Amino acid sequence: MGYTIVQKIIKNHLVSGEMKCGEEIGLRIDQTLTQDATGTMAYLQLEAMEIDRVKTELSVAYIDHNTLQSGFENADDHRYIQTVARKHGVRFSRPGNGICHQVHLERFGVPGKTLIGSDSHTPTAGGIGMLGMGAGGLDVAVAMGGGAYYITMPKNIKVELVGKLSDYVGAKDVILEVLRQLGVKGGVGAVIEYAGEGVKSLSVPQRATITNMGAELGATSSIFPSDEATLAFLKAQGREADYIPLGPDADAVYDECYTVDLTALRPLAACPHSPDNVKSVSSLAGMKVDQVCIGSCTNSSLADMLTVAKILKGKTVHPDTSLSISPGSKQVYTMLAECGALADMIAAGARILECACGPCIGMGFSPKSGGISLRTFNRNFLARSGTADAGVYLVSPEVAAASAIAGVMVDPTTLGKAPKVKLPKKFTINDNLIELPASVEDAPCVTVERGPNIKPIPKGEAPMENLECELILKVGDNITTDHIMPAGAKILPYRSNVPKLSEYCFTVCDKDFPERAKAKGGGIILGGHNYGQGSSREHAALVPLYLGIKAVIAKSFARIHMANLINFGIVPMTLSCEDDYDKIAEGEAISINGFKEAIKSGGELYLTTKSGEKIALNLSLSERQREILLAGGTLNYTKSKS
Repeated sequence: MGYTIVQKIIKNHLVSGEMKCGEEIGLRIDQTLTQDATGTMAYLQLEAMEIDRVKTELSVAYIDHNTLQSGFENADDHRYIQTVARKHGVRFSRPGNGICHQVHLERFGVPGKTLIGSDSHTPTAGGIGMLGMGAGGLDVAVAMGGGAYYITMPKNIKVELVGKLSDYVGAKDVILEVLRQLGVKGGVGAVIEYAGEGVKSLSVPQRATITNMGAELGATSSIFPSDEATLAFLKAQGREADYIPLGPDADAVYDECYTVDLTALRPLAACPHSPDNVKSVSSLAGMKVDQVCIGSCTNSSLADMLTVAKILKGKTVHPDTSLSISPGSKQVYTMLAECGALADMIAAGARILECACGPCIGMGFSPKSGGISLRTFNRNFLARSGTADAGVYLVSPEVAAASAIAGVMVDPTTLGKAPKVKLPKKFTINDNLIELPASVEDAPCVTVERGPNIKPIPKGEAPMENLECELILKVGDNITTDHIMPAGAKILPYRSNVPKLSEYCFTVCDKDFPERAKAKGGGIILGGHNYGQGSSREHAALVPLYLGIKAVIAKSFARIHMANLINFGIVPMTLSCEDDYDKIAEGEAISINGFKEAIKSGGELYLTTKSGEKIALNLSLSERQREILLAGGTLNYTKSKS
């Protein structure tokens, strides 16, 4: 039996475990990336492990999230990351150089290599045939220190692409169709591998749009073959030496298979408040639009921007609609200026934002109260835009640009022939905003600068013999990390200050939760299916730890969040019988006898409520994960092993 693309890469990087679906495996990591919303913690953790120099082939620190500097906090974090990167052997991408995933795809991604990043959209690199995976900052720090990255051996899902995209139908519509078919939980425990004749018609930036939003499927990663299109992209970036051909064996076997007919596809939109709430744009046509945002790591490539500029040229944005455009990188921005496309955007009335995540992470450009916002982004979770009652729709750049002109949702396939975009054979290359680290000899002389907002990392403790506490919060299905630890311009500056950040924990669900948790000394949280979906932000585990949360019980967990809980010593358990969810009430006193012993031995675990209900729990962990929890988290565990 042959290998899939993912199995080939895993086989070449396997350092522990067996390639059996569902088994824990350890992988050698070639590259890492961080961004500034999660990077400060990652580097504080690297320092805590007393690692002098990163041991990866390449590690890059990007500044792209917290770029709105309304106070000293973000600027201080940036200087900390810049100096700690210089000292420890990490390249530093300065503010203004672009969004981490777009820049990494352009300048550093290599087919067949492994990449983990402290951002859930790191699978964007799969567009170039790289195994990219989102991870918590602590896992990234361990990898930078030369440690393995542990995942559950994923199953393989093949998505067969047939036909060719029609006019005004884009890569965004492809991934929205996949989300429509599979849902936000459909990729959990799997890697999505794209195949079929339709693949050949897609450029690397188009492929990257699709793999980027694979994160919304809950997938470990998504990947395309490395082929002629990959070589053409690498040549255009002056990096053809990085090319290798990579595809599945003819007799590779997949666990599940789906098909997307590109020819039959029409423009789609993800409706509020989930990326899998997908409807046809034609069914929404005529809906008034207050705001349009074009950009993000999903749709900010040169091809996307040129397409938007062509649609906007000679037109004017509707007076009742506001349009923002965020190019994905300095390279894209520069080339738009050089060819005149930027002038066309400005003339049409677009507001040009810097090369950063911006509105996608809630960093400015929030919609008006009750407003409708069309965004080319990857997430439309409740309140993520900064306006809780806004209706956010995820659409392609083609739909976004056409709708900005009309002031209502437009199906662009009704507009006649689509403008054609031809990409240059050579891109403008200028890496002057990527700083190289100090040499090994000079590194000891580098002083790491720490601002007053940077606080120590909370540390976990070994579990109690018996756990007695209160069910302090009960939530439903698909609770995202935005629910647990919101983003936005007001909150993101405190990412390196967990005590301050704790004031916002779970306030999207329950505004009184932080104060109640402090008053009660913590407790247990109960959730539904897919608890912790969305961002890789480990703050969604760190802050509950600070507030005294000892364990989380759920019907099921999202992969990265479950790993983050374990990393910080919070015990993740699932209900043996999902119906028992209704038997536990918020505020109820509960007890788990033999808690520590069950973690140690893997024995049976039962929760007893004050009313006398006895509820069976599962604790599905590897031996390594049990040891981490017994140590009170990965930092304690790593130190005990050194």
